[in-house]
Amino acid sequence: MNSNNKKLTNESLQENKKIEASIAFLQQEPTEEMLAHVLTVIRRSMKAHGQLIIAVEPPKGDGKINLQAIQTSDGKQWWSAFTSFDEELKGSDKIMSTFTADIDRIFLSALQEPSIEGVIINPWNRTIMLNKTLISIILGNPV
Repeated sequence: MNSNNKKLTNESLQENKKIEASIAFLQQEPTEEMLAHVLTVIRRSMKAHGQLIIAVEPPKGDGKINLQAIQTSDGKQWWSAFTSFDEELKGSDKIMSTFTADIDRIFLSALQEPSIEGVIINPWNRTIMLNKTLISIILGNPV
């Protein structure tokens, strides 16, 4: 990646500090109002062409790259996304392959993938689990 691409990527992640801060407030004060605020902050970032970092699995025999999924204790699969490279590194015990993607593209893909429940933003710290209902709300789709 040349320095221009890295600079562009870093700029596309700058707004995510607001997402991290709103999630931290939600963790301190888990109310419906704070959840609505977090969803609004994510929507604003999405509409400003914000991006998240997503982890991918190496291609298997079919040559396709798949988004890395996390399995929760209830056995459900969730895609993981990160607001920054620092967040990605916090809890991972292995090096991950990652790339940045537009927030709306990640969410639209999640809604279309029947094998996953939704997207966990920052699974190691300042976490929010966005199920398909919350993703639809962020995208502005009626539920």
